[in-house]
Amino acid sequence: MIGLEIGGFSDRAIRILCVGAHSDDIEIGAGGTILELAQQYPAAHVSWHVLSAEGQRADEARDSAAYFTSGFAKAEIHIHEFPDGTFPAQLGAIKRTLEAARASFPAHIVFTHYRGDLHQDHRTVAEVTWQTFRDHLILEYEILKFDGDLGVPNAYVPVSDEVRGIKLEGLRRFFETQRDKDWFTDDALSALLRIRGVECRSRSGYAEAFYCRKAVIFR
Repeated sequence: MIGLEIGGFSDRAIRILCVGAHSDDIEIGAGGTILELAQQYPAAHVSWHVLSAEGQRADEARDSAAYFTSGFAKAEIHIHEFPDGTFPAQLGAIKRTLEAARASFPAHIVFTHYRGDLHQDHRTVAEVTWQTFRDHLILEYEILKFDGDLGVPNAYVPVSDEVRGIKLEGLRRFFETQRDKDWFTDDALSALLRIRGVECRSRSGYAEAFYCRKAVIFR
């Protein structure tokens, strides 16, 4: 297993853009990684975009984003109101939203959905991200759900057991509307972290995994 680090950024404002279709997607797919990055790169700036959240879900998204980004020097939280379940029909408007994000926030890393995700909203976000961010490091996160669409990731971020606990605490605390979902449990979410931890031989036993389709090692 070969490890790569974001060299030379520990004392600089590395810029991290996070994109999620729904109010809990970023936290489920990349919450542990965001928390680890905050510990390693506290001078970083984050731009956090949730594309579909209204009413209570918007409140949950805003509060949770503040929790997960509290360790960074600066965080911009953007909550949008694209209708849930209709993203393929909203592609043009979503693309304009992400183009505006790209123009205002020149990111070093972009977190987005897995392009092989079977949820139409998630898949659309992944496709539009790739259309919009043509010269960026894009890491696609995975979401555990009924569809059974987990794949074979190729990039891993080990997370400490402490960070795992902080991630799960945040999900429990802020997403009351999701508590009746059978996949929204500590044991289910920890199980995927544990499997990915085995795959990358994480010292803690836990990791989040991503799909990295293009990366330039030396520029």
